[in-house]
Amino acid sequence: MANVNLPTGTKTPGRIDAIDVARGVALVAMAVYHFTWDLEFFGYLPPGMTAIGGWKLFARCIASSFLFLVGVSLFLGHARGINWRGFGKRLAMVAGAALAITVVTWFAVPSGLIFFGILHQIAVASVLGLLFLRLPAVVTLIVAAAVIAAPHYLRSPFFDDPWWWWTGLSESRLRSNDFVPVFPWFAAVLIGIAVSKIADRTSLFARLAALRTPSWTQPLGLGGRHSLAFYLIHQPVLIASVWLFSQVFPAAEMPRETQFIRSCEVTCAEQRDTAFCSRYCGCMLDTLQREGALDGIFSSERNEALQSQVEDIAGRCTIETDDAMLEGGDQ
Repeated sequence: MANVNLPTGTKTPGRIDAIDVARGVALVAMAVYHFTWDLEFFGYLPPGMTAIGGWKLFARCIASSFLFLVGVSLFLGHARGINWRGFGKRLAMVAGAALAITVVTWFAVPSGLIFFGILHQIAVASVLGLLFLRLPAVVTLIVAAAVIAAPHYLRSPFFDDPWWWWTGLSESRLRSNDFVPVFPWFAAVLIGIAVSKIADRTSLFARLAALRTPSWTQPLGLGGRHSLAFYLIHQPVLIASVWLFSQVFPAAEMPRETQFIRSCEVTCAEQRDTAFCSRYCGCMLDTLQREGALDGIFSSERNEALQSQVEDIAGRCTIETDDAMLEGGDQ
């Protein structure tokens, strides 16, 4: 939705093709990231590669751009007055698609269940964003800053209850293939709304509407106008293509121990340094093998007993590694 629908007294310049193209570019970037993730999933790339470094930053930029454009679209579509019929129809489509993704991943990849991904965030943010359409841009930006800061100051065990995971304020780290909680990601939508207010006052939208996009951008614009359909279709097509390729040219099989160590070190590196992670992951692997839990790690079945066992081992290995690092530092 990129129709300009500005406050009363402002001339509506029509559909802004440049915004559709921008959304199309974000879709292409998303497809590139997902294709890379698929290659990693099937063993053609190192485990955890897309979760660190430049790839991790790339993924966050993609999500931020989508949510920013959600804020822009909310302003353009409803700043003059909320079109409840159109808003409700769009919201139902997004929420329905989000629910479908949760159901599918529940059965297909329960260990990486998507319970609050980008579509869930868009659905919730679309409703919350309506509250900010009439507020001054500076107020909206202040709230955006508070939303970004919230996870650093408001985390609490209270939010560890599954009913509150969507907030992003729980102290425990949640495993999901796509987790985009309200805090801090709603900030990108608020920034989109605030920037749109500024663009409205400076007649930027009118100038963009008059801008003729090059003919080669038409496919991008088409994708941008049908972003939800593209989002739902592209990943099944990509993953099916990689799967078919793997049937003819399978990836070299990597020992499970190597897979575990690499994946563990990638996850650990988000919070600790390399020296700690190397010791910690070695401890995890040795203990899992000794207690006969490694097979369960590579199983896709849900198992609360195994989860509890792994958490206990992780706690023991953390203490053991911290003690070893402390002793090594004292020598």
